[in-house]
Amino acid sequence: MPEGTAPLEPYDLVLLGSFGGPEAPEEVMPFLRRVTAGRNIPDERLEAVGEHYYARGGRSPINDLNRDLLARLREALERRGADVPVVWGNRNSEPFFADALHEALDAGATRVVVLLTSAYSCYSSCRQYREDLAAALEQVGPAADGLVVDKVRPYVTSTGLGRAWLEALLGALRGLPDPGRARILYVTHSVPEAMDDTSGPGDGEGNLYVDQHLRLAARLTDEANAALGTSVPGELVFCSRSGPPSQPWLEPDVNDRIEELAAEAGEDPVVVVPIGFVSDHMEVVHDLDTEAAETAARVGVPFVRVPTPHASEVFVEGLVDLLLERAAEARGEVVVPDAWLPGDVRPSVCAPGCCPNLRAAKPALCGSDG
Repeated sequence: MPEGTAPLEPYDLVLLGSFGGPEAPEEVMPFLRRVTAGRNIPDERLEAVGEHYYARGGRSPINDLNRDLLARLREALERRGADVPVVWGNRNSEPFFADALHEALDAGATRVVVLLTSAYSCYSSCRQYREDLAAALEQVGPAADGLVVDKVRPYVTSTGLGRAWLEALLGALRGLPDPGRARILYVTHSVPEAMDDTSGPGDGEGNLYVDQHLRLAARLTDEANAALGTSVPGELVFCSRSGPPSQPWLEPDVNDRIEELAAEAGEDPVVVVPIGFVSDHMEVVHDLDTEAAETAARVGVPFVRVPTPHASEVFVEGLVDLLLERAAEARGEVVVPDAWLPGDVRPSVCAPGCCPNLRAAKPALCGSDG
């Protein structure tokens, strides 16, 4: 970095972008309708999902966790000499992306860098956020003319995220009476097979979503076994399928696999690592902490859920590293991307056709195809 350059220059504001969630019972159905817009899902099906929220007072944990992450990011950036505003916006609940952009403009921002709480590459993990950012910019209107919005690259391969997960996994394994008997299930959100098939660069082979998870799971398993002197197996499973039975989604489901492991390995403990999530979404607290835990109890398998990394200092400092890396790239400096995993590292500017919208073509920010 040239002498006298501010660490985040040319960016004058950071936007933390997330999925969002309801915070009161009356917000649940409007939230679910926004999440499923365009998919013709009847309200009676949404009401069934809504029960997961109503059972917790109509409140998702995600917004409070984002408020906590926002504070941690501000503190970490200040420690690194990057004294810029950090605002927060969601795709599906207040504060929306448009609210965050208004806040950025009120703060005098001219160039914004977006840090998503989604680390992977596929339509719902990356491009859909980019589409919603484009829609938000249009919603703000002429006031946003000249505002530049960039984003940090998909960061599943980053050192901060990888080491944060490793610390959490080792803590869980060391808490077992016999870590060598554990079975590790790395869990992520299931998506339609077609979405995985088209995930990644437009001229690539696809299936990047699953590939990224498999690479992270393999590295974590190898590192954990090396640290503990064990040979614990690990595998990728899925949760939260929501499509019609006729549509193929990624499998196996975590509950099905727990039942199979009970039949194969008796009372060996299952250690569930929700690597698809950086914080406790409803998919974690309901689908894993409630449903998967109940499945394990029913089949007599000890169940341990590894905590998500949102509050990990290693993770937060790693996010700051990614922001500084993106700023250096924007300044035209030669940047060697940080990578904890072997294989593909995604760029911050998405390639044409990357992770396409299979239902409709929509404008998207932070990509070379607009």
